[in-house]
Amino acid sequence: MARLKVTQIRSEIGGKANHRETLRSLGLKRIGDTVVKEDRPEIRGMVKTVTHLVTVEEVE
Repeated sequence: MARLKVTQIRSEIGGKANHRETLRSLGLKRIGDTVVKEDRPEIRGMVKTVTHLVTVEEVE
């Protein structure tokens, strides 16, 4: 199964509460943090919510 590499590139400060919560759910705490997640619809939805704060790459 494909995996997604999600990297936070912008700050959550000044953003909406649900955007901050979504970043925490993804496991991102600060700019430059990277997590690798399974490519599932739930993860895609979370990434879509904060697309302006993260970059996404497919790995493997």
